[in-house]
Amino acid sequence: MSRHLQHKLHAALTTAVATLDLPLTEDHTERLAIELTPAVKAIVAPLDATIAELVPAPYTLAEAGDGADRIVSEYAGCVLSIQPDVAEDAPAALLGLELRSTQPDVLALDVATATDLTVTVRPRSLASWRWWRTKFEARPDCQIPQSCCATLAGRFGEVTVELRGDGVPDLIRQARSEAQTDAVPAGHPW
Repeated sequence: MSRHLQHKLHAALTTAVATLDLPLTEDHTERLAIELTPAVKAIVAPLDATIAELVPAPYTLAEAGDGADRIVSEYAGCVLSIQPDVAEDAPAALLGLELRSTQPDVLALDVATATDLTVTVRPRSLASWRWWRTKFEARPDCQIPQSCCATLAGRFGEVTVELRGDGVPDLIRQARSEAQTDAVPAGHPW
């Protein structure tokens, strides 16, 4: 039985129970996840097989802007680009592969050297952006101002990470707007 699927199902059930305010305990949701996992796995299996047939070869060579060939692959909407002289088991390449397969916020990864990685994410909220900053120990004071995204420098172990947050300025503007709206008292001004 797939532990990963079981954990995802448990998380979804816990969210549904909390949202609907159902009178179920943690033991109930855990038991439901364990009992439903085989059925969900059977439902998803044909879809996985169809997707596997449609997915093209995972690796292709693409011409980079600097004239050098890069190894480029796409998986679940995330593009991973690796310089050809970087080994597949280099720390930055391994981190990129892990992020690509486990983090749905990741849009693109670029492995420039064995220890340099550029990660482009589209966080769904400011809390998500804070999580990414914390994960890579990126400080807000090293931010490069841009209108479309936020770019920070950080680290993950021995890997130097350039973290790009696509749409983060919009999230910040939206949060400020909501804060200002909340500050205005409701009702008549007098």
